[in-house]
Amino acid sequence: MTGRIAFQGEPGAYSHQACAEARPRLEALPCKTFEDTIDAVRRGDADLAMLPVENSTYGRVADIHRILPESGLHIVDEAFVRVHINLLGVPGAKLTDVRHAMSHTVLLGQCRDFLRQNQIDPMTGADTAGSARIVARDGDRSIGALASELAGEIYGLDVLARHIEDHDTNTTRFLLMARDPDLRRRGPAGMMTSFVFRVRNIPAALYKALGGFATNGVNMTKLESYMVGAEFTATQFYADIEGHPDDRNVQLAMEELDYFTTHMTLLGVYPADPKRR
Repeated sequence: MTGRIAFQGEPGAYSHQACAEARPRLEALPCKTFEDTIDAVRRGDADLAMLPVENSTYGRVADIHRILPESGLHIVDEAFVRVHINLLGVPGAKLTDVRHAMSHTVLLGQCRDFLRQNQIDPMTGADTAGSARIVARDGDRSIGALASELAGEIYGLDVLARHIEDHDTNTTRFLLMARDPDLRRRGPAGMMTSFVFRVRNIPAALYKALGGFATNGVNMTKLESYMVGAEFTATQFYADIEGHPDDRNVQLAMEELDYFTTHMTLLGVYPADPKRR
């Protein structure tokens, strides 16, 4: 497959790393925002969008679940990417020279222990690769960047400390999205189905809506709620389940869900990443 894959951030961002690992034959297209990333696919400037949805240490990526249902795109794959955080410095700098570390807020939160132990103050940057670019541009030995080794290679920085994340299982889950859905059964690790729904305004509606998944043996791996619109009563739920919509037990569970919801939108059917296991 040839083409382009869009990601949010500057060259060297972890989303760029995810593109290189999951779709190495595609040209990576950097975009300023998540919305720009999605628009690049909608316009046809890219074939796929690589979007981070959650990190095993930091949790959900802010606002991403609001963007997905409105994107007009479909989830066609997922990728679990091991996030190794490195302290990058200008050539010749040493770890003891660094007094401030710049990066995205999410990354700063993933290596608090290292920063505290080395008496390094966190500095919020727009993103990881952008912070590396600024550190390289300014040439100040007292300021480092928390980013990927790829960012260090791109911007000519030295790795002063490698793999400094607080947890050695630090992983980010990405979703690959396309203009058209792909409902084929594929992949060695089974299928996943993602959707959003709103429940009817009746007592125990959520409990009743989810009952069908339990009674039909469908494993729900994620359920998250968030407010929509300007009303506190309008709650939308995002869910991931194991299985394909054509599986009989999934069909029965979705039929029961439909009875207790005001609407349901299928976001995608895609192969589970083997790393999920």
